[in-house]
Amino acid sequence: MGVQQVICMKGGVGEGSYARNSKSQAALLSKSMPLLEQAVLDLCCTTLPESVAIADLGCSSGPNTFFAVSEIMTIIYRRCRQLGRSPPGFWVFLNDLPGNDFNAVFKSLPTFHEKMKEENGQEFGPCHVAAVPGSFYHKLFPSRRLHFVHSSCSLHWLSQVPPELLNKQITNKGKIYLSKTSSPALIDAYASQFQRDFSLFLKLRSEETVPGGRMVLSLMARRTPDPVSDESCLLWDLLAQALQGLVSEGLIAEEKLDSYNAPYYQPYTEDLETGIENDGSFSINGLEIMVLPWDSASGGQNYDRPTTAQKIAKSMKAVQEPMLASHFGAEIMDPLFKRLMEIIAADTREVEHVSVLVSMTRKA
Repeated sequence: MGVQQVICMKGGVGEGSYARNSKSQAALLSKSMPLLEQAVLDLCCTTLPESVAIADLGCSSGPNTFFAVSEIMTIIYRRCRQLGRSPPGFWVFLNDLPGNDFNAVFKSLPTFHEKMKEENGQEFGPCHVAAVPGSFYHKLFPSRRLHFVHSSCSLHWLSQVPPELLNKQITNKGKIYLSKTSSPALIDAYASQFQRDFSLFLKLRSEETVPGGRMVLSLMARRTPDPVSDESCLLWDLLAQALQGLVSEGLIAEEKLDSYNAPYYQPYTEDLETGIENDGSFSINGLEIMVLPWDSASGGQNYDRPTTAQKIAKSMKAVQEPMLASHFGAEIMDPLFKRLMEIIAADTREVEHVSVLVSMTRKA
């Protein structure tokens, strides 16, 4: 199956759902608020139209879905009231791949609308919310339609596995992502795929965003130019180790493992700056590196190692289960992540989770 058919967070609101296992993503959103707020306030200094169009790309489902867009609208609404200006209405476009649990998103809409009026007054609005299923590596909106674009925890997912791995020009035996044993050709293939994807993303968003519009992006990244540091590869290595264990037990064919590669890449922060500058459509207003602790999946509390291992494994399962199940089969998901939990609990290594947050303005 293609990447667009299988990349989705685990839906619903059950114990294993993304909605219940996305504390790290929530923590990242919270840390991004100061830069996001400044970008929105800067937008308010311009002449706003009667209706402001906001897009959240990679919205997923669960409590994080409306976090950023509600903050963006509240800041605009309150700032306009402070300035004695009539607040605009809002169009909110929630984008994710078609497999996303949009049903859960729209079931939460009445609560969302009620909360916005409680916090801002009953005169708040109008606010129209629409789903836009599709890849953000394709054009999603008419030209010059969006005033504010936001994306969190999404752009590290590639549009596809690097083609050199798909056509077996390069092999990645026993691994599912970059590792310390990766060949230079494998590293280059992943880096090139990200560069192509990020360049295309910027080109498409530049077409869809009005001149002077703002865009705030956050994604997993790395602080070091070394693409195979533990900072970006440790958890993938541990997951590959868990899969290797199932191969040794005969639950997975070795060829099945060797043919699976993650459509994922954590770029070096300076490479992002270079990509934006090369595109030329956006000016960078701010760029920050954000770091979360090893146990951020547990909410940043000081749990013991076994409890932290359980939380990390559940968080990874909520994100990766649809992709892994489509390749290896749903029946091995529980033993896979049980083994992963045991490996993390027994391992002594820890890494901080690094993301980059960048705020931009669409040039005239």
